[in-house]
Amino acid sequence: MGGFITASAFDWKAGQFIMIALLVMMGSFYSGTLFSNNPSAPIQRQDVQSPEQPNGSVKSASGLFANRVMITYRTIPLTIPETGVNVCPLNYNEYIPCHDPSYVKELLPQLDVSRRQELERNCPPIERKLFCLVPPPVDYKIPISWPTSRDYVWRSNVNHTLLAEVKGGQNWVHEMGQLWWFPGGGTHFKHGAPEYIQRLGNMTTNETGDLVSVGINQVLDVGCGVASFSAFLLPLGIETMSFAPKDNHENQIQFALERGIRAMISALATKQLPYPSKSFDMVHCSRCRVDFHENDGILIKEVDRLLRSNGYFVYSAPPAYKKDKEYPMIWERLVNQTSAMCWKLIARQVQTAIWMKPENNSCIEQNAIEGRIKICDAEDDARPSWKTPLGNCILRHAPKKITPKPQLLSEYSDYLSSLGVTRENFLLDTLYWQEQVREYWRLMGTEEHEIRNVMDMSASLGGFGAALSTWPVWVMNVVPSTMNNTLSAIYGRGLVGAFHDWCEAFSTYPRSYDLLHSNGIFSHYQDRGCLAEDIMLEMDRMLRPQGHVIIRGEDERIIMRIKELAPKFLWETSLHLLEDNHKTSQQVLFCRKKFWSII
Repeated sequence: MGGFITASAFDWKAGQFIMIALLVMMGSFYSGTLFSNNPSAPIQRQDVQSPEQPNGSVKSASGLFANRVMITYRTIPLTIPETGVNVCPLNYNEYIPCHDPSYVKELLPQLDVSRRQELERNCPPIERKLFCLVPPPVDYKIPISWPTSRDYVWRSNVNHTLLAEVKGGQNWVHEMGQLWWFPGGGTHFKHGAPEYIQRLGNMTTNETGDLVSVGINQVLDVGCGVASFSAFLLPLGIETMSFAPKDNHENQIQFALERGIRAMISALATKQLPYPSKSFDMVHCSRCRVDFHENDGILIKEVDRLLRSNGYFVYSAPPAYKKDKEYPMIWERLVNQTSAMCWKLIARQVQTAIWMKPENNSCIEQNAIEGRIKICDAEDDARPSWKTPLGNCILRHAPKKITPKPQLLSEYSDYLSSLGVTRENFLLDTLYWQEQVREYWRLMGTEEHEIRNVMDMSASLGGFGAALSTWPVWVMNVVPSTMNNTLSAIYGRGLVGAFHDWCEAFSTYPRSYDLLHSNGIFSHYQDRGCLAEDIMLEMDRMLRPQGHVIIRGEDERIIMRIKELAPKFLWETSLHLLEDNHKTSQQVLFCRKKFWSII
């Protein structure tokens, strides 16, 4: 791959101008006119050479960077060239290490494709890991700000046409000049998610209310497409975790993230999803292409694991309404499996069926005696849901307390008590992160609308995410699988997140996040086989151009090491002193990724 790497001329001030112009154009669109002029600065590009050949240099507006463009693999011991971390060839601009089609193709003979194991995380061994900076695509632009991005994104940032061609009739996404337009439709709600969401509210309340009125705060959207369902739950204050596999529905999760909607790559196949048990008030499947009826219903049992008592499973799919082909057989098996788990079918209307999971255990205990179901051992649920095989059993139910969303954020729970967190320490932690968030924005010198997609890489009790709950952002709260299992406490606050191991790549596309927050990550992993350089490379892959990284909770030696490495990753840095939660000053490193591209 050849060419230069240059800092982009499309800076934030240009982006602000474009946003104003876009709003004007949106008004013009609804009055019947169309978009026209290209708002971005032109980016030149030379012809591509084979990825094995090193070529080119790195150029900014103020001079040359020394980083070379060439495919580079992780070595042991790791060495970074004096010229800086090499840049991957342009054809790697959507590289996802643990969902790499070329590597998965090699593994196929070893995978159970009947259970879709190829869609799960399949991470390469260390010698097969790329160690180069993932470049942006040609003509990449700073993403459009929220809330406009819900409906419009730059086409050049996700330049794939298959979904528009295949799903345009269902109003997933339409091409509109230099933009993608998302009308808010889906396979089972082509007339718009708001009408569909209201219908679900009516179905769960016997035509008397909406989803919030039945205690729905957190939703899991299975096979989410471009996440329009999640986008239109936001006005109700409902937090949604949307996921879909990286399959032939080309780049659906990338579209969702570009829109500024929480989403990640995942699949219901052979392992538990990376979310804690009893965490969601609703699990939603709209033509999600999951065979819940197969393999003795092991996948519907995973839904049961994730649902809270009195939670709802919404199933909008052909077996719920079609009477031809194999659909009646699938429906019968689903009814038998859900009956064995004691779910109650509460509604079946307009192509949608809704079940409710009961609160008490008398029914499942009786069904277990009759051999219709197996109840899991308590210890099966004690460890984090990370690389855990699916269990062919269900957990005992627990009572669900309905608490209004604002109150949830600061409510002290029994789970926090079980972790040894006192009520006083929980309150102090909540207040501490509110203060830190204000300091962060002051020191970053950035406007609120410049940041939308945020990740807390070691979320602990979720204080950072809770402090951002009134900001126009969403937070992916990540709890490392090798740290204290606090993710249930985070869900208990009305927030959402996932388990992960930062020795591996996260299941997301490049350029997913505007802000990454790291508290104690580097020191935690330094004795676990992954270096600071490995974590920084993954941070860079996940980070959008001009995105921010905040690194704290490390000793001075680690902070200075990261500061020394940062220029090799094309990051700018500034060092500040902030108080930790014990009122002691600590060094906090602020980094910002430069906006560069291959030309």
